[in-house]
Amino acid sequence: MPRQVALLRGINVGGHNRVGMAPLREVLARAGHGDVRTLLQSGNVVLTSDTTGAGLERSLEAAIAAELGVEPRVVVRTADELAAVVECDPFGAVADQPKLYQVSFLSEALAPAVQRELEAADIAPEQVEVHGREIYAWHPGGVQRSPLAKLLTDRKLGVAATARNWNTVTKLLELARE
Repeated sequence: MPRQVALLRGINVGGHNRVGMAPLREVLARAGHGDVRTLLQSGNVVLTSDTTGAGLERSLEAAIAAELGVEPRVVVRTADELAAVVECDPFGAVADQPKLYQVSFLSEALAPAVQRELEAADIAPEQVEVHGREIYAWHPGGVQRSPLAKLLTDRKLGVAATARNWNTVTKLLELARE
């Protein structure tokens, strides 16, 4: 069975949508997924499953809602897709602080007009690049007051998005390859 990386959006943030990682692993194992592992407390899951893509996203969302009482959006990538995200790394030469380098994982590709508008935004010294269903964002001044971060919301993008910093992205890939 292929390794999958499931990214839960909006859990354990600011005291909202509290989900323990041990109960989450148990729920997903009971749902038939193998070798379920989590990274950090922010909804990063690696598992094996015959189901992939949107089907896996919907089944994970349903199991979590039914058993844990929260309804996070889930975005899934295969281990190979995550490896391609890391290999692309458009800001590796400038992003010297991995916690300020983020990848937003999208539920689907952006509409062309939205992508053009995002890429044309005047956000210097921040940088952004869209590659398929990922948006790479370099926030050298931090994420808190970032003009770019304000453009990376679901409402602005028109699709569901969940961001992870570069440290988390690379650790998830390591975990998926184990």
